[in-house]
Formats: sequence, structure tokens, C-alpha cells
Amino acid sequence: MEIYLDNSATTRVFPEVAELMTKIMCEDYGNPSSLHMKGVQAEQYIRNAKEIFARILKVNEKEIFFTSGGTESDNMALIGCARANARQGKHLITTQIEHPAVLNTMRYLESVGFEVTYLPVNAYGQISLEELRRAMTQETILVSVMHTNNEVGSLQPVAEAAALVKRMNPHTLFHVDAVQGFGKAKIYPKRMGIDLLSASGHKIHGPKGVGLLYIGSQVKIQPIIHGGGQQMNFRSGTDNVPGIAGFARAAELLHIHYEDDVKRLYQCKKYFMDGVRRIEGVKINGVLPKEPDGAGTAPHIVSVSVSGVRSEVLLHALEEEGIYVSAGSACAARKPQPSATLKAMGLERTLLESTIRFSFSVYTTQEELDDTLRALYNKIPMLRKYTRRR
Repeated sequence: MEIYLDNSATTRVFPEVAELMTKIMCEDYGNPSSLHMKGVQAEQYIRNAKEIFARILKVNEKEIFFTSGGTESDNMALIGCARANARQGKHLITTQIEHPAVLNTMRYLESVGFEVTYLPVNAYGQISLEELRRAMTQETILVSVMHTNNEVGSLQPVAEAAALVKRMNPHTLFHVDAVQGFGKAKIYPKRMGIDLLSASGHKIHGPKGVGLLYIGSQVKIQPIIHGGGQQMNFRSGTDNVPGIAGFARAAELLHIHYEDDVKRLYQCKKYFMDGVRRIEGVKINGVLPKEPDGAGTAPHIVSVSVSGVRSEVLLHALEEEGIYVSAGSACAARKPQPSATLKAMGLERTLLESTIRFSFSVYTTQEELDDTLRALYNKIPMLRKYTRRR
């Protein structure tokens, strides 16, 4: 039996999404830039997708742009805005626990003359609004704060941070990486003061290789990809019609069942955490003491540190039972270095390399969680004995 609990890395595509994409690839396969009927059919899929995302985010269709994924969306937002607004200032702000798509892009911008402030977080992975206030200057042109941390599921006070930024400098742009939050939380950019927002298809049961970037109509930004002038001359390249349509269909399905799905995910999270807490020497990361059921964190992520057992060892021990989990961010999983997020949260050194991420989806069942807990109850004591003997 296969139990997939690595849904923060990627998700199984909804059957309806696969069916729609197959139809487009095999029947309605025209290039949306072509003037004949095949091209018109393809263009209609893109228009429909824009309508769906505009409705979900409560924004204008002209403010939706499609990309190759969350990484490109983050790069477009950060680099495009930094270049376009450099005359107003060269100071940027982000957090220490961002996804590498943001952190490494910020480091690139530092290398070409921008100054970046990296906000610290507390032991639960949250920034301080006071720290943000102190970091702001008249030279600050962009602030980027993720909605949901991809490793521990901590949520940032995005709306409050955006309001603070705008009070201090109305011209400062506010970007949100919502790759892990989109589909799991209600995010309305205009209401929340968000100027730019990134999302990705394969995190919400859509296809890989497609994402979106919401860009508010008043945002000053430059393109970073040049070519045939597609997407209003902002993001050139032949549109990924099946990917875009599949992404939109997945978002639509999640939106329809949002309330029930999120409620059930939180139930799964509480049930699993209650089971994990029965294991001696285990720490659950990012969960607030006042909300032990995980209500103040993302509904689909549980980060667990297991003293005395290295994460890679436990990961492969679970894999032998057909249980698939992650040792951290999938984008950095093959790089043998401690998690920047867990370090920023002040996790003790002995636990930095002993942390496993379990992440759920709408397909996760209680039976799967029971089987996973049984495996943990059996494997962890055995692995600890083996480690001590060595």
C-alpha cells in the first residue's frame, strides 16, 4: 500500500484536470497566438483561466499573468520591481524563512547593488511587525513576505504587514509568495494590501510547470523575459495552454469545496499531532502553545523533530513501509545542509538534522494516518537503539 504524505512538495493531479489537459493536448492543441480557429480555441482556454483566477482572488482579469511556476513568479516580482523602481530606492525587505526562490533571488539582487534586510522570526516561525517597522526606510521599494511557510506551516500576518508598510511608505510594493497558501486559505490581494502574489499549479492538484503572478494595475514593474510579446508584452513565450487550463480547473475545484476541505485537513492535522505527541522525545515545530490543535498554522503541514534519529534515516525507514514524506523543502532536499527555516526559528542543533515534514491533501485518509503512526511507533524506538549502538 502506498501512503503519500509529501503534498507540500507536489500533489496528485485531479482526474478532471488530467482529462481536460489531455483534450487540449490531443484535440484543441492550437497556438493561442495563431489567428485561425485553432488559435482562437486555445486563446479561449486562457481567457477562461483568467476569469477563474480573477474570481477566486477578487481581482481584475488583466492583473493575472501566467508563468512556468512559483519560482518564475517570485523572480518576476522581485527582479522586475527592483529594476523598475531602482531610482526611488535600492532597499528591499524579506524574511529569513522564505523559499529559496525568494531568498536566492534577493541574494542575486544584493550582488547587483541592492540592499536587503532579512527579518528574523520567533520560535514559531513568525515575523515581528515591530521588526518590520524598524526595517522600513524611505529607500524601501519592495517588501516580500511569504503567506505560508513550506517547511513548518507557520502563517505570517500578511494583511497587518501590508497595512504597516503602506502606512509608512505608500509607494513601497508588497509581494506575497502564496505558493503553499493558495487553495488552503482565503487570500484577497486588494483587500489585504498585496501588490503582487505568486502561486503554483502543482501544489493544488494541478500540473507542474505552470504558475501565476498577480500584478496590481498600479504596480511599476519590468519584464524579465523578452520575446514575442505575449501576455501584454510582459511575459513572452508561447502560452502553456494545457497547463494554464489545468491549473485553473484545479483551483476552481478546490474553491468549490474549500470550506469542507480545509475543515477536514485541520481535523487530519490535529488527529496526527495527537498521535505523534505520544512518542517520547518528539517535538512538533511551529505550532503555537495557545493553539495546540494547529489552528494558527497551515492546515496541511506538520513538522516533526525526532531526537536521536536522523531525518534521512527515518525517511527511508518509512519509505520501506510505502510511506512517503519529506526531510524538508523539496527544492532543497538534495542539498545536505541544515534547514535555514529551522535555524532561524532557533531549533536546537541536535534536532536540525532530525526533522521530518508530513503534508496532507484532500486525498489523505484517517486510515493512512493510523498506518503512519503505527510505523512511527515501531520504527523510532528501533532506530534509536541502532543509533546508540553505533
